[in-house]
Amino acid sequence: MKAIVVRELGPPEVMQLEEVSDPFPGDGEVRIRVRAAGVNPVDTYIRAGTSATKPKLPYTPGGDVAGVVDLVGGGVTRVKKGDRVYAYSVAGGYAELVVCPQAVVVPLPDLISVQQGAAIGVPYATAWRALFGRAQAHAGEVVLIHGASGGVGTAAVQIARAHGLTVIATAGTAAGLRLIGELGAQHALNHHEAGYLQQIPGFTSGRGVDVVLEMLANVNLDHDLDVLAQRGRIVIIGNRGRVEIDPRKAMTKDAAILGMLVFNASPEELRDIHERLAPDLKAGLLTPVIGKELPLGEAAKSHVAVLEPGALGKIVLIP
Repeated sequence: MKAIVVRELGPPEVMQLEEVSDPFPGDGEVRIRVRAAGVNPVDTYIRAGTSATKPKLPYTPGGDVAGVVDLVGGGVTRVKKGDRVYAYSVAGGYAELVVCPQAVVVPLPDLISVQQGAAIGVPYATAWRALFGRAQAHAGEVVLIHGASGGVGTAAVQIARAHGLTVIATAGTAAGLRLIGELGAQHALNHHEAGYLQQIPGFTSGRGVDVVLEMLANVNLDHDLDVLAQRGRIVIIGNRGRVEIDPRKAMTKDAAILGMLVFNASPEELRDIHERLAPDLKAGLLTPVIGKELPLGEAAKSHVAVLEPGALGKIVLIP
């Protein structure tokens, strides 16, 4: 089979398309013929060597895939050969074939394409865990989603709307603003406009937002505290540097600033998240947005694109 192989950590060009041996499933494992592999920012950090997780070299990147079950090992009961599935927390997804435990393999609803399936794992689990695992959000509350046009952001908008929250979302391009409006955000703000957060009191009768999903804390965190309601919660999903805040803003509002990394979730928690996502996916309430499809051999280009501003949905690689 063909797979992307990394033999040394470094820039995107260290990823090379190579011919490697086909993997075979053992007991409790499933082999998937990959039709699409999701590209996540964390993939770039691991490849560059800047992540706390250092892979054993050589390795094949990629944690999110979707495709068709190709072979099953002994004791597999969750899926069978020929089933359309997606899988999360896999090792070596940038390949034509991948083997993973049956526990991380999920049937793909008829309404969801394989390309969309590859966009579920990290983005939707991140959005769900941030909203309900960390922020304990509930119907009737108001959530501000920064950078809502990207993979996690589009997932968060859809999940929040499906569960009865009012959504204020931001993007930096006309296309991004149009997209988040189409996904159901009641208010779409351009985060490149000066003073854009000053509109929020008008949307919330002056009380502010209950929850903030923060994708760029080094830029926004201190300003988030200004628009937070009493006892509001900020969940930090993304950050690219240090930031100075005024702690008194948090004190006066009894605010909570919460860190969140989906990879801190236990296997049991992840399994529960994907079980809870399933009804909404099946009902068409959640429809992953694919912004760009690239051939597997262009993995290096995908690792540049996934970190560029102005993202629209998810980037997937097609073997």
